[in-house]
Amino acid sequence: MHVMARRPVALALALLLGSAAPSLRAQASAAPASAAGIYTCVDEQGRRITADRPIASCTAKEQRVLNKDGSLKSVFPPTLTVEERAAKEAQELKQAEARAAYNDAVRRDRNLLARYPSEAPHQKAREAALDTVRAAIKTGEERLRELEAERKPLLSEAEFYVGKPLPPKLRSQLEANEAAASAQRETAVYQEAELARVNRLYDAELARLKALWAGAAPGSMGPITPQRGPSPVAANPSNVKNSTLR
Repeated sequence: MHVMARRPVALALALLLGSAAPSLRAQASAAPASAAGIYTCVDEQGRRITADRPIASCTAKEQRVLNKDGSLKSVFPPTLTVEERAAKEAQELKQAEARAAYNDAVRRDRNLLARYPSEAPHQKAREAALDTVRAAIKTGEERLRELEAERKPLLSEAEFYVGKPLPPKLRSQLEANEAAASAQRETAVYQEAELARVNRLYDAELARLKALWAGAAPGSMGPITPQRGPSPVAANPSNVKNSTLR
């Protein structure tokens, strides 16, 4: 009899728990949303809206996320359009490039200071760089003198053929001599321009160093920009092939 009496009670209890399960599950699923915070914003019509999740009508606006006691928990940023996102990325890229350029300028200035703590080592470096170019100019001048010496007997021989065609071999030798001399003169023009370029570079470095030695912050003056000089050809308009062949 006791067993039979307990069966209706057990059955009723099972039915009661079964009917309550959906409600319990709904409460459990709702808990995370409410625990995430309270979203609030003012929409385009000026209405203040509050919800337990991000508000669809305020995606273009900043949404404040509040704790249960009304204190600020965080700020939910607006959702950008494709155009706005592209503009933001372009701005961020520009800022990153500016930071990289500034860091490079700081590094270059610090390296310059480490290399030249005073004017004496900088002047020594200038002279070493100039000496390299001067040596090349001297070698070129010697080569021009050699070509001139080689040309004299060829011209003397050519005097026997005034008014007549030059023999092919002699003509070829004169043309080769003139081509080599012309190339050497052109090289000399650019070597002279290189002397001026090296001096402009060291002048610009020295001006930067003087500012740094006086206390200017590394990176505060941008890149070093030597003054531009005239092009080698413009500076030497006489650089033309002066062939003696007719």
